[in-house]
Amino acid sequence: MKNQLLNSLIVDLKKASIKENVKIWKRIASDLEKPTKQRRIVNLSKIDRYAKDNDVIVVPGKVLSMGQLNKKVTVAAYNFSGSAVQKIVDSGSKTMMIPELIKKNPKGSKVRIMG
Repeated sequence: MKNQLLNSLIVDLKKASIKENVKIWKRIASDLEKPTKQRRIVNLSKIDRYAKDNDVIVVPGKVLSMGQLNKKVTVAAYNFSGSAVQKIVDSGSKTMMIPELIKKNPKGSKVRIMG
């Protein structure tokens, strides 16, 4: 089941890349095509260290809850740990899944890939 969802997401990312003529979605799709062990895993501490307030961060992998988030950001990812979602929401930031981000920001403007 999860593989079907992942494959569907990869196809949607590639379609969005072609339709909107932007490379960011294609890059995220190629990152998600990698084997699970090579996928990006990002802790909140890393997001806090490198993000600026109001950034939109995409993690083509999983976000984990290690560390604190002291900035107001939007984090989109393929997967979140439950405690990471809770910490992000508690800090006043937002979480979303990658398909939701594609719908809200089809051009991918001001989106940063982290991992």
